[in-house]
Amino acid sequence: MNNYVFKLVAVFLLTFFCFSCGHQGTAPVRISGEAQGTYYSVIYYDSLQRDLRPQIDSLLDEFDLTASLWVDNSEICHVNGLVSSIPVSPLFADIFQKSMQIEYETDGCFNCRIAPLVSAYGFARSQRMELNDQQRDSLLELCHSRVWLDTLANGTIMLKKQFPEAKLDFNAIAQGYSVDLLCDYLSSIGLSSFLVDVGGEVRTVGHKPNGDSWIVGVERPSSDKYEGRAVEVAVGLSNLSIVTSGSYRKYYEKEGVRYSHTIDPSTGRPVAHTTLSASVVDSMAWRADALATAFMVMGHERAEQWLSSHPEVSEAYFIYDVNGCNAHFATSSFQARIDNAK
Repeated sequence: MNNYVFKLVAVFLLTFFCFSCGHQGTAPVRISGEAQGTYYSVIYYDSLQRDLRPQIDSLLDEFDLTASLWVDNSEICHVNGLVSSIPVSPLFADIFQKSMQIEYETDGCFNCRIAPLVSAYGFARSQRMELNDQQRDSLLELCHSRVWLDTLANGTIMLKKQFPEAKLDFNAIAQGYSVDLLCDYLSSIGLSSFLVDVGGEVRTVGHKPNGDSWIVGVERPSSDKYEGRAVEVAVGLSNLSIVTSGSYRKYYEKEGVRYSHTIDPSTGRPVAHTTLSASVVDSMAWRADALATAFMVMGHERAEQWLSSHPEVSEAYFIYDVNGCNAHFATSSFQARIDNAK
């Protein structure tokens, strides 16, 4: 995975068992490739056994031209130029609006304007800076500056910035959003049983032909970014998404201290709590993606409190460190999925 993906791949497919079923086709179609600096994998049952790779690749390429910071001519790179006002596409506007929605819901723990600090800490295309307090506060001001949309009389959507130096970063929502785009496409052509995985952001639609749910694994946090991957727990999903964000793959070390790629928008510093990963189940992958990042900013204790006052988000799972050992907390509905998948 290259530097486009600041958030690690922490959810991956456990297994896909294939069963015959007359009208759905006798075997699943599997397509995989590269997108957004990581992998994608799509598995679907189709009586026509169509190869949808060209269409899927095209959709993902088009999405990169909107939201990727690693494509120089992408829309977000143009927005991040020294401009105060610029027209944007409806797709870009929708991603931005959803990002601002989650920022509001999480009291600022999610922030798509965090790009200046992400770059300063070396988690983007630039070298890491040694920030003093004044520099950090200056960048933090940009991350909290006003950015908004304005629709003109002719229908043009303008994105406007309080400061032209303000920059956006959709990394914590983009992969989940692209998963939802692919799911919408597959549904639009009549498919009703499939799984889409972009860099670990997973969404399932329907069941397998024999009626089973799709089984998805949550990664066990590793001691360092070079350690191999192992499954911590598995869950069964149908018509739901699961996304995990974590701190144990993307970080830097200085003088024996590990600094996470997750930046707290309230302090401008990497998070320093003991939470190792946060997993969220939701109907939409974009929302699960954004909430998982917000929970990693909060830490599991604050996130558990947040969940208690937001019953609409009922499925989450946290792994955290206690004296060098992994401990976990699961909401009751998430725990039921673990129990049912055994």
